[in-house]
Amino acid sequence: MKDETITVILAGGEGKRLSPLTDNRAKPAVPFGGKYRIIDFTLANCLHSGLRQILVLTQYKSHSLQKHLRDGWSIFNPELGEYITAVPPQMRTGDSWYQGTADAIYQNLYLLSRSAAKYVVVLSGDHIYRMDYAPMLKHHKESGAELTVACMEVPRDEARSFGVMAVNNQFQVTQFAEKPETPSAIPNKPDSSLVSMGIYIFSIDALISSLESDAINPHSSHDFGKDIIPGLIDNQSVFAYQFGGEEGRVSQDAYWRDVGTIDAYYQSNMDLLKVQPPLQLYQQDWPIRTYEPQLPPARTVSSAAGNEGIFINSIISSGVVISGGSAQNSILFPQVTIENSAVVINSILFEGVTIGADSHLENCIIDKNVNIPPGTIIGVNKKQDKERFHVSENGVVVISAPQQFS
Repeated sequence: MKDETITVILAGGEGKRLSPLTDNRAKPAVPFGGKYRIIDFTLANCLHSGLRQILVLTQYKSHSLQKHLRDGWSIFNPELGEYITAVPPQMRTGDSWYQGTADAIYQNLYLLSRSAAKYVVVLSGDHIYRMDYAPMLKHHKESGAELTVACMEVPRDEARSFGVMAVNNQFQVTQFAEKPETPSAIPNKPDSSLVSMGIYIFSIDALISSLESDAINPHSSHDFGKDIIPGLIDNQSVFAYQFGGEEGRVSQDAYWRDVGTIDAYYQSNMDLLKVQPPLQLYQQDWPIRTYEPQLPPARTVSSAAGNEGIFINSIISSGVVISGGSAQNSILFPQVTIENSAVVINSILFEGVTIGADSHLENCIIDKNVNIPPGTIIGVNKKQDKERFHVSENGVVVISAPQQFS
């Protein structure tokens, strides 16, 4: 499988809806889950699925992402034909940056053409999930499809915000609609729809042909969902592969989230703190790899005032020091410090954050290296928070690195 399959990870998106977390980094490089970056989940899937020839297409504010790939993912052996290579825009087909998901790959067709690959796995670098791609690739080969699209089943009334697949009884795709008002139902399941996960496997000749035709279409938006898939359905064999179905990692990993908004990102992190998390990070047969510097263990310690450091139902990473403060139902990245009598509830603190003494934080996301002054109260008065900080639709307060405190 290794020699005949090449993987392309689309990791250049601007991620505007995740601002301000994406003001200084690409969306796939946003921290997640106490020690990871979002892209680690896709890369871990590739590692465990045996995909060892990986191109990561970068674009928007990519330094943090490229540094993470260098530090955490330089694990393959080029002498065996294995690699994870970051590919920034090179303008080989014109003078523009990537104009869409399809154009990103079109601009790098030379990398596919000179490979020996028969199949191309196209993935997004900004989703949170576990998936074994090997059964999907097997399904693609056996079906004779030119394109296989990974899909998941959702209630029909929730499918309006997705790209929806209409399929026949053999799960051959007959129609694709982007965010339809009336989603198509799954055969024999009138209350459910199949929605695209943005995971594709192409036979390479079909992909090259489609991208070349799309590139000269003046009316195209050069997007897989809007342009490439509908065009292939009309002329080629396109099949749906059901995520969480009878093949692959069936029972453990039926979890997939697009963490494209602050509220979706926050909730997906909070899901990790449930008694039975829908995404289990502690599976020994499918660990999520990342880069983490050498740091001392986390600790709680009594403050000079005699208050005990406490954490309850929280994820605590290396180098964290809770000195007479407390964290409850929160996620603390490395080297976070919570000082005397400070209280942190339902919050996500990125690396290097310091919470000053006597502060009180609820429902917050604090970006890297932000120092919260002593006595600060955030997440209690929504009106006051909106005057100073970014507040999401559901009331999550996001404090980014340059934020000034009065």
